[in-house]
Amino acid sequence: MNFFSGKKVLVTGAAGFVGSHLTQRLVNSGAIVRGTLRKSTPLLEISGVEYINVNLEIASDCELSTKNIDYVFMCAANSSGAEVMTKTPLVHLTPNVIMNSQMLAASYANNVRKFCFISSNTVYPLTDFAVSEGDVTGDFFEKYFIVGWMKRFSELMCEMYATKISKPMPTLIVRPGNLYGPLDKYKKHESKVIAALIRRAYERENPFEVWGDGQDIKDFLYIDDFIDALLETFAKSGDFDVFNIASGMPVTIKEVLKDIIQISQNQDIEVKFDTSKPTMIPIRMIDISKIKKEISWKPKISIYDGLKQTYEWYSETYKDLNPEGQKI
Repeated sequence: MNFFSGKKVLVTGAAGFVGSHLTQRLVNSGAIVRGTLRKSTPLLEISGVEYINVNLEIASDCELSTKNIDYVFMCAANSSGAEVMTKTPLVHLTPNVIMNSQMLAASYANNVRKFCFISSNTVYPLTDFAVSEGDVTGDFFEKYFIVGWMKRFSELMCEMYATKISKPMPTLIVRPGNLYGPLDKYKKHESKVIAALIRRAYERENPFEVWGDGQDIKDFLYIDDFIDALLETFAKSGDFDVFNIASGMPVTIKEVLKDIIQISQNQDIEVKFDTSKPTMIPIRMIDISKIKKEISWKPKISIYDGLKQTYEWYSETYKDLNPEGQKI
């Protein structure tokens, strides 16, 4: 996109799932990209990117990261799967609040022209309808209470910088659906549902264990579609705005599993649903009317095609060593 050509862009969490894909796309768009790392090496190390190892819980590191930067994409986060979020939810609170608040402060001090915060659909209450951007109430699905408030408070800080001070800094908040695709977390204690199912299918797990009863309804979005939407929305949005970025097409875990079984040619496996294992919100449908209307964006990749591309990538990437680095 010409909008980013020649611009100095910071991607925090550049070794992560969203950060890696975003960094690559920005480089392809002609941006001058700096990416922050913390205790990790990028799965996809991109030529020409200025990688810096910093701790965004330290104010001076945030100031260093944002120096001489035009645009910031705040992708860095302390995140996990359902098991960690259920058993130790506080791990998401303090580090993320500190990182988000200090990155906003440093960006403002260094005259960043626009700041994008990657929020979450956990800010919405439990509903039986597709949530739109105005449906935030301050009520959260119980297991999301801590992470939901953390994300919501960070959103409010973005709004403060953009609308509540005399010299505002434009900010954009995006609330993704459930993202999946290549470069996601596939380690057993870190992976979310699609990553976990793809790994089990590739490893020919039998019986095939699925957490919950398979009836949970989710909105899954392939990572390439998300990055497309994120960059278009950043370029076209105003001084402060909030957008859902999702597929708008809810599916059950059972439907996803059926596709993965077909793609992996695992039709003979025995599937076991374990309702004793932790699961998350039972229904999450997301309204994408606003981004369709105002940004003229809609997803291009079907759930089946996205799963197929992801499975093929996983099969090639982990054909010799599993995600923990052990020989298969």
